[in-house]
Amino acid sequence: MLSRKGLVPDDYLLTRLAENVLQPKLFKAKPRKARFVAKNGACNVAHTNIREQGRFLQDVFTTLVDLKWLHTLIIFTMSFLCSWLLFGMIWWLIAFAHGDLDPRGDDFVPCVTDVQSFSSAFLFSIEVQVTIGFGGRMVTEECFSAILILIVQNIVGLLINAIMLGCIFMKTAQANRRAETLIFSKHAVISVRNNKLCFMMRLGDLRKSMIISATVRLQVVRRTTTEEGEVVPLNQIDIHLDNPVGTNGVFLVSPLIICHVIDKDSPLYELSALDLQHEDIEVIAVLEGVVETTGITTQARTSYVSEEILWGQRFVPTISEEDGMYAVDYSKFGNTTKVPTPCCSAKQLDEAGGMARFKLNEGVTLRATVRRRRGSTVVRRSKVETLVN
Repeated sequence: MLSRKGLVPDDYLLTRLAENVLQPKLFKAKPRKARFVAKNGACNVAHTNIREQGRFLQDVFTTLVDLKWLHTLIIFTMSFLCSWLLFGMIWWLIAFAHGDLDPRGDDFVPCVTDVQSFSSAFLFSIEVQVTIGFGGRMVTEECFSAILILIVQNIVGLLINAIMLGCIFMKTAQANRRAETLIFSKHAVISVRNNKLCFMMRLGDLRKSMIISATVRLQVVRRTTTEEGEVVPLNQIDIHLDNPVGTNGVFLVSPLIICHVIDKDSPLYELSALDLQHEDIEVIAVLEGVVETTGITTQARTSYVSEEILWGQRFVPTISEEDGMYAVDYSKFGNTTKVPTPCCSAKQLDEAGGMARFKLNEGVTLRATVRRRRGSTVVRRSKVETLVN
């Protein structure tokens, strides 16, 4: 800890260093409600008592894509093995019904040449479905049923290839893989910006390929009670972002600070620094856009609970100009510094006269402190002069 104090100034807060801070056992963390959205974007919702399970089978392709990789690979392997075994059994029955399994003379024409056992019928089934011909086995004109089964197996093989290969491709090119390189700051902050109390968070993109038409949405999830007494456990309230363009679109080339002005229309308008410590509130951030390389729409999510919202902090700049180009230092991505911020809510601040009144009171306090220091210095100087004389 001594080396950290020597390297890191006191007015900076490294979120990475503050992640695993151990609290004394004397104090117990207050119990809070479960998160609605995890930090990695996973929704903490369990679907239970679903009676109509057959609806998932109506969309087999999406169900296969949503499965885990292990289950997908098992289904991929079993679909080919089962189809080979099924048609191998059919080819063996055709050969058995036609008498191809019994040795005959040279004038006998079988339905399928060189099929004398189930093993050879299974190998012929694989050759037909994967279009591999080794030259030893082939369908003759003797049996019309064999020609019909050959056509059916080719069509079934094409359908299995299209479904399973398409499923594998969609799983490897899923949009959530691209979302892993979209990062959010571990903490959100509340401080003054442009003479207004604002809620801010930072997001960035680690890849050089851009997210086209990127948009950011923020929602507050909290437990509310209506005027009729109805309790809404997860009330989702959209909050407006401070964007000069008038939309939620962002140009995500470098890390951006997403700002929400806490005004009278904000759900955080009556929230103070003390209320933030005792109230269960969760702010969800959603980033949506189109991947430039694949054209697939992707979405990245995260959330900030009360403990992850820092009051009176501001993000440290990460962009600097070096050799005619802008450089981004991602080691400072989550770093914040303390700034003077009123601890009251935005509503109380507006009622008290706004930020101008707060800055005036702060300036008076600072000047009084300076005067006291100067006065103490004058007294010390007079004492020293008296002792010298």
